Parts: sequence; C-alpha cells; structure tokens
Amino acid sequence: MSSIVEQTPRLSAPLVSRFRVPDPPTGGVRVLDADPDLAARLTGARLREARARLVARVMQQSAGAWPGLESQSAELGVLVLEGVLVREILMEDTVSAELLGAGDLLRARPADHPARLLRSNVRWTVLSPARVAVLGSRCAAVVAVYPEVHAALLDRVADRAERLAITQAICQLNGVDRRVLHMLWHLAERWGRVTAGGVVLPLPLPHRILASLVGARRPTVSTALARLASDGTVQRRADGTWLLRGDPVGLPTAETSRVVPFRRRTGSVIE
Repeated sequence: MSSIVEQTPRLSAPLVSRFRVPDPPTGGVRVLDADPDLAARLTGARLREARARLVARVMQQSAGAWPGLESQSAELGVLVLEGVLVREILMEDTVSAELLGAGDLLRARPADHPARLLRSNVRWTVLSPARVAVLGSRCAAVVAVYPEVHAALLDRVADRAERLAITQAICQLNGVDRRVLHMLWHLAERWGRVTAGGVVLPLPLPHRILASLVGARRPTVSTALARLASDGTVQRRADGTWLLRGDPVGLPTAETSRVVPFRRRTGSVIE
C-alpha cells in the first residue's frame, strides 16, 4: 500500500498555476492548511504546490497519558497541531516539566539514550485533546524543496529553546511564590487571554504539574498559590484554569493587551 504522501500528485512547474489542491487522503492532513504560519514565506504557485505536496499522517489523543509519543519515528519530527501536552523528565526523585502546544516541533530523543551518563525517563500527558502531524521521511523530502518551510520549522525549534531558557531562569528565582507567579505570566504570553478582570490563562494546570514546571514540591506550590490568592494576584477558577490580576511580571500594565495577543497560536486550549 502506498503511503499518504505517495498518493499526492506530483506537480510539474508548468502545471502548478492550473492545479487545484486536492483533499488530503483519509488519515492525513495538509500540513500548511493545518498550520498556515509555516507557509508565511510562500506565495503564489509555490504556495499552492507546497500545500498539495506536504501531507502528513495524523495522530490524535484525548486528555490523559500518551505513552510512546517520544518514540515516534519521524525524519523531521512530530508537529503539534492542536491541544496542550506536558513532557515530564523523571530523574531519581524529581520531575521536570515542559508545556507544549500548537506549533511545537518534537523530535524522538529518548531521555534514557545509552550514550547519556544521567539516566531518566520521559512521561507524556495530554492536558487538552491533542492532534499531531507525523513529519516522516517523505515530508522531509518535500520540505527540502521549500527552504521557506524548513526555515519556519527551525524558527519553531529556536522558539522552544528560548522558552526552555526562560523556564530555567524562573526556576532559579528565590522564593517559590515568585517562581509560580513568573511561570504563570510566562505561560500567559502564549496562551493567555485579556479580559476586563485580568488575564485568563485557560490551562487546567494541576498543582503537581505547576510544581514540576518551577522546580518545587507540590505542597510548597499549593502554599504559594494560597498566598498569591490571598493578596488577589492569582485566582484559580472553578474550571481549574487561572486568572492573573495586577501588573504582569517585568512589564508595565499597559503592555499586557499588546503582548498577550501577539503570541503565535491562540487556539490551543478549548475554553
């Protein structure tokens, strides 16, 4: 049986302008339709051709554990199209977490690779129903023809590295209260929504995961959140999401409505 991409018509340059982009085959997705930002540098005939050719297999998962995601074999990686995922690294008696959402590119890099001296395990959890595109070898061959798309994928990798660097800096702040507050505002830059009452962070983050994000124990984080709630800085809403009030960390209040809507993706979490 031929693969999804093999079923996509091969296009010759003279026919591109007349080509109508077909529907993707069952179980597949046109990557540039699902994630239009990847095609921002493409126009005209090249955009139409790239849309038709870059088709990937799709995987979906409801909220809960997602075992085996880390080991998915894909030449370019796994591109998150929808949802919010938590990648946790378990090392001895500690857990470190990272949140990923729409637009993030994941590569199969097992934490327990035999060449590594530090042994650890990886655990994936889906916070909101997730859909990912598996960018295998045939997708890699197509992307090689469109360096504009390849550059956009590299931008995603750089963005993720920058977020991890910020997370590392937050984890080194003195005081768990400060770490929690900074982390919530950091997440709000990407997922937050400005409202009259403050910035809503529509992520149902359990205290356990928040603790793993800031490098602290869950009881300590629960105590910190209680203090932040008592002074009106952070409020846990009935649905488990968060409301941030007051000045954003590191920015004047007037900047909130400019920075939050500027994030790349806005539809990762279902309200």
